Amino acid sequence: MSEEGEEISNLSSGSEVQHMHMNMHMAPEVKAASATASSISSGSGRNSGNGSGGSDSRIIGMASASVYDTAAAQMQEHKTTISCKSIDKTTISSSSLEDRQSQPLAIHYLASFHQICVVTALLPLVTLFTCFVTAYVFQYDDVHETHCRVYNIIPSISAITGVSPQRYFWRFSIALHLGPRIPIAFVYKNYYRSQLANLAPALVSRTNWLITLILVLNCVEIASLGGVTYISNRENYPIHEKIFITFMVCSLCYMLATIKLNGILHAPHTLNVEQKLSIKWKKILFVVSILSTIGLLVFFAKHRFYCHDLAFSWFAFFEYLIAIANMLFHFTIIWDFPSQFMLIVQAPRENLSQYFCAPPSKQKSD
Repeated sequence: MSEEGEEISNLSSGSEVQHMHMNMHMAPEVKAASATASSISSGSGRNSGNGSGGSDSRIIGMASASVYDTAAAQMQEHKTTISCKSIDKTTISSSSLEDRQSQPLAIHYLASFHQICVVTALLPLVTLFTCFVTAYVFQYDDVHETHCRVYNIIPSISAITGVSPQRYFWRFSIALHLGPRIPIAFVYKNYYRSQLANLAPALVSRTNWLITLILVLNCVEIASLGGVTYISNRENYPIHEKIFITFMVCSLCYMLATIKLNGILHAPHTLNVEQKLSIKWKKILFVVSILSTIGLLVFFAKHRFYCHDLAFSWFAFFEYLIAIANMLFHFTIIWDFPSQFMLIVQAPRENLSQYFCAPPSKQKSD
């Protein structure tokens, strides 16, 4: 009898541990049923001492088994519900992604890059001519005044754009001119880098460095042009002079680096008609700029240190040549990008990447 009592005690202890473990995960109504079963078990334990424990134990075992089966079923149902909710969230996420990818590509702005470049390059040239004619006709004495008080027939660019109202007209046109110049500089950078795949691996690193240098020179030139425009020689001559020198140096270095880069990227037999025209005129305009710079420095020294008659006129003449050559050099972009367009589009980024980065064969099939 003592051994049977110990076995019953062990079974009872194991049942209580299992009951505590299951009770933590039961629903409230199952917990209540379990508590009832426990009370019955306790009562039956007391009755077993009185000799009626056999049948009661079987009833209690059946009740406990029923309770724990119900708890297990509810736990399984709870897990199934969580799994269904997770599937629903995944389905919603997938459907929202599909909805985004199915959004149509909306084009809000489409313009010919060729036309934008033509307007950008010609705007300061037309404005400069207008300022020269109006200042020469209506403000002759104001624009010909120099510190030497010598005979002069050609006013400088700083003189014709430093008087009113030409000053405001010139600054307004340069503001319109500088706006597209920055995007154009980065378009050139991306265009040049797209050509690196055609080079030998040994040349890629050096050529990439040259492309970065061209971008920096172009941006400094643009900033210097804004500086000499908005800080006139009448307002602050020392600062105006230094910014003008910076503009000249960056402009010439930019021209030379661009010509050198085109010689690296393009073999002569691979050039089309537009590319040949572009490189040809770039070289011509660079030579004109170099010769004009030499003449400008010579006559500037004659005017500044010796006050020769007409020295300032020759200085101004070469200054106009440099400005026109610079504008026309940037005008050669019409041959570099003859059929490109500028777009402003609205679409998910995934769609843009798939469309604009797709191979040419895929785009044609679409």
